[in-house]
Amino acid sequence: MSTTTTSPPSARTGPPRRQTAPAPPAGRRGRRLRALVGAAYAAPTAVMVVLFFLVPLALVAWMSLNRWPLLGKPSFNAPANYSGIAEDELLHSAAWFTVKYTVIITVLLFVVAFGLAVLVQHRRPGVGFFRTAFFLPMAVGFASASLLFLGLLSDEIGPVTDLLAEFGLVDGYVSWTSGSPDSALASAVLLVLWRFAGFNMLILLTGLQAIPPDVYEAARVDGANRWQTFRRITLPLMRPTIALVVTLMTTGSLLAFDQFWILTRGGPDNSTTSLVMVIYREAFIRLDLGSAAGISVVLLAVLVVFNVIQFRVLRRRSS
Repeated sequence: MSTTTTSPPSARTGPPRRQTAPAPPAGRRGRRLRALVGAAYAAPTAVMVVLFFLVPLALVAWMSLNRWPLLGKPSFNAPANYSGIAEDELLHSAAWFTVKYTVIITVLLFVVAFGLAVLVQHRRPGVGFFRTAFFLPMAVGFASASLLFLGLLSDEIGPVTDLLAEFGLVDGYVSWTSGSPDSALASAVLLVLWRFAGFNMLILLTGLQAIPPDVYEAARVDGANRWQTFRRITLPLMRPTIALVVTLMTTGSLLAFDQFWILTRGGPDNSTTSLVMVIYREAFIRLDLGSAAGISVVLLAVLVVFNVIQFRVLRRRSS
């Protein structure tokens, strides 16, 4: 009788291990696929930018180097369109008026918009109504708002003159939009304040509500009053929002057209003629697209320089 002995299993011997395939490394194919997907998402925006920004910009730059009549064949005349800018007296007066208007409207519009934002910052009964009421003028088109103010301020059919005469504030008929340069400018400023104060208030209100309440509570614990809290906390933390609002205000003021073209027609005696009105007159009244393109390129360069300087100052202060 034979017996068989079995050796104990070795410690190294165990259940068969499951073979797992190594994960394929991310190769060129995966990176190329992700790049194609990203390009597909960005393609519509890129096409829109090229068609509606870069191509018109290149066309305007080429037009500024040519004598380009509205009805006729263009001819190269560089740099006559740019050298003629220094000799245009109407352009000089329009540039000075545009700068003056930009300073006035930027200061007044910012003060009014910031005041309205502080007024409706906290939740209280009725604050929703006032927020809506302040923003509601933005629902009216700017051209329609200009026509509305033209009718209200008219010395023939407008109710403003009659209403002020009832209180003894004016004597007789007053031509608000064409009587004097000051009254014409004041009419345009009033229109812009009514139309855009609510929009800028909304942007500033967003910045105010983004400030953490804990910061204000800590300031109150430290004994800071309202003015110190506003100067040391609100204004520094609102700097990016303020920079955005001021940039929008300044750019819009330098490109002002509707309010002066509809409300004052640039009068009296071209005293309220803006730079964009000069561009319009060069293109569609004098039929000289080349000169209008030259002025447009110079104005664009001024806007770019201004925005670059402002963003650099903002970045330096933030750092």
